[in-house]
This record gives sequence, C-alpha cells and structure tokens, in this order.
Amino acid sequence: MLSQGGPERLFPGGTTAPTRIPGAAAMIQLEQLMDILDLHRQGHSLRAIARMTGLARNTVRKVLRGQHGLKRQPAERASKLDPFKDYLRRRRAEHPLSAVRLIAEIQPMGYTGSLPTLRRFLATLDDQAVRAHKLTVRFETPPGQQAQADWAHAGHLAGPDGRPRPVYAFTFVLSFSRMLFVHFTHSMALAELLDCHRRAFAYLGGWPRSILYDNMKQVRLGPGRFNEAFLDFARHYGFTPKTHRPYRPRTKGKVERMVDYVKDGFLLGRAVADLDDLNGQIRAWLGETANVRVHATTGRRPVDLWPEEGLTPCGSVPDYQFLDPVRRTVSFEALVHFRGSRYSVPPAYAGRPVAVAAAGGVVLVRAGDAVIAEHREAARPGQCVVAKDHLAELWKVTHEQTRRPPLAGRRGIDPEVQQVDLRRFEEVRS
Repeated sequence: MLSQGGPERLFPGGTTAPTRIPGAAAMIQLEQLMDILDLHRQGHSLRAIARMTGLARNTVRKVLRGQHGLKRQPAERASKLDPFKDYLRRRRAEHPLSAVRLIAEIQPMGYTGSLPTLRRFLATLDDQAVRAHKLTVRFETPPGQQAQADWAHAGHLAGPDGRPRPVYAFTFVLSFSRMLFVHFTHSMALAELLDCHRRAFAYLGGWPRSILYDNMKQVRLGPGRFNEAFLDFARHYGFTPKTHRPYRPRTKGKVERMVDYVKDGFLLGRAVADLDDLNGQIRAWLGETANVRVHATTGRRPVDLWPEEGLTPCGSVPDYQFLDPVRRTVSFEALVHFRGSRYSVPPAYAGRPVAVAAAGGVVLVRAGDAVIAEHREAARPGQCVVAKDHLAELWKVTHEQTRRPPLAGRRGIDPEVQQVDLRRFEEVRS
C-alpha cells in the first residue's frame, strides 16, 4: 500500500518524484519555460498562459518570477524502435494509423520491441502535431486595415424580476493600435450585434477596412454563406467582414487576448448594480486604464497609436436602420398582419411565408431577398393598408374566377381566392 504522505511518492515504472526546491515552481522542461516566457511577452494573461500550456497558474506565476526548476534531460538510450522511427513518422503523417496497425507493418521489417513502446513514441508524435496546430504566425496589420470582434460570456445579473440574466461582452479591438472598445448586453442577437458595432464606431471615431470574426451565426450561416442581413450592414458602412478558418480561432488572437484581459483586469471581483452601471464602469476603465497602458507587443499606448489608424470617419454615411423582421404567412385575402393592422401584398403570394419589418414609418414585406410590398405604417391599430396595384390585381383575379365555374385544384389558382369579399378593402392607400 502506497504511503499518502512522506517525502517520496512512487511514479509509474518505479521511479520517484523529483525533489522540489522549497518556494520554487514545479519542475518543468526547458521547452515549457520558453513557451511561458514567449506567451508572456505576447501579452497573454497569467490565466490564459496556464490554459494554453496546461500548467497550474501558481507554476506559471513562479516561472515568471524566476522561481523555476528545470528537469534534467535523461541520457538518451538506444531503443529497438530507432531504426523504424522515420518510417513511422512518414506513415503517421500520411494516415492516422493506430499502434496495432503500425506494429503489424514494422514487425516483418525486423522490429522486436513491444506494443507499449510503440504507443509511447506515437504519443510524442501526436503531442508535436497538437503543438504545431496551435502555432500561429504573428503578423501586424497596417493602420486602418483591420479590427477584430468577438462575444464572450461575462456572468449573470439580476433582472427586474430578480431572476439572473446572462451578460455578454462585445469586444472590439483595432489590430494596429490595439485601441479597445467593450459593451455589455443581455443578448447576442443580430440586432444587439449591430447596435454594438454602431457604439464601437462612435467610440473609436470610425471603422477600418475589414473586421475579423469567428464563425458566429449572426455573421456566417455556413460554409461560403454569410448572413445577408449582416452583409447589408457591412455594405452600408463599406467594410469587409471576414471570418477565421474553421477550428483556427487563434487567427484572431488579438481580440482573444483582449477578452482575457477584460475578464482578469476589469470583471474579476467587480461589484455592479445593473447593466447600465456595468457599461458605465467599463467606459471609465477603457479611458483610464486599458487604452492608456503601454501594450506589451507594440511598446506604445493604444491611445497614442490611435490617431494613425486613419479610420473611415463617422458621419461619412447616414446611420444604419436595422429592420428586425418577423415571420408571417400571407392570408388568402393577400394580406399580412403586423402590429395590429393588415397590409396588402401581390395576390400571387397568398398562403406563402414572408418577412415583415418596419423602420422610419415604413413597412417592408419580403419574400426571400425580394421586397414584394412597401407601405406607410398604419396611423392606428386595426387599419387595413392596401396598395392600389395590389387591389387591382386582386380584382382581376377575382373577376376571372367568377366568369367560369370554380375549378378547385386548377394549376396556379387557389380556390380560396375566389371567396374574397373585396368590400372589406375600404381603406386603400397609394
């Protein structure tokens, strides 16, 4: 029975745990030490470094203080697997073959070692592949070229009913100057995303030529398919939306690091009353701390590099009006119900789903990407707003149906259209 205490604890294989230096970090490899120091130079937080290296935060903290102990590299011994390692590397690079499959290939070639020995070697290859996958070539973008944006969960706040509501942080950073903007919301819906962009543009005085996102559904619906509503917003302001390669979120590492910075430097241990209070505090923190600190990578303060960005200025285009559509089905009277009133559409769309939205006193009805009807919004609920051309077309269809016996099922004619009482359309607007 192994002792639960004492100065030594047995490791697998009968070796003993390395002796620890009092007050020093756990023994680590030189490669791990270099990784920690490099990530620290890049501006990662202690928490982020611990997560990326798989080490405890106390270990990372002591390494950064110089209180580390390096493991001695054991003298290399000849292995029965040595003559076959190049072959195994090549085969594993070509196909993810299992140890059982590979040992069957190298035994006829003369391998007399064990399967566990082969598995240990393959594990080192897998570890190298994971490290290579995580490596990201750092590049600096020119002024005004790019920003990076992301959502992050920031905890919960009690709503008016006392129930906790989720809080999300929209983080937006200019890639050249590292000028940062953050806004907190209770939702990540498209309307909130666009509002956060408008707030970021106002705070920063403009926007860059492109903005990089992850594959959030508000921006990209799938491979090669952007959200048309978001593209309309991007076209209005004249920037190019881009998304990182699938499974490679590190390609937008600047904003990822800013998310960690906001969580560690602002959110941790902070007391707030509500969402408005939280957003007020983050604005003060951005102006007094985040954007006036010397950035670890650029060696400059973001606020000092900011004027060099040359952003497209606010005011160069009118404010964007987002139409948040609702789904409706057109009745067989060629009407859609919206906000307590009814609006006409061409009779050909009877029975079909449409999207209805309003902004600036105008109601738009879309079928797919096409606008099929546009009306002035009803002055009061209960009105029936009908376009003259829609009414004329409905009269025509009805007249044609009354000239001959009803033919239910006739191609292109819905039998229910025949029953429309046109006297109901008394409020007609051009």
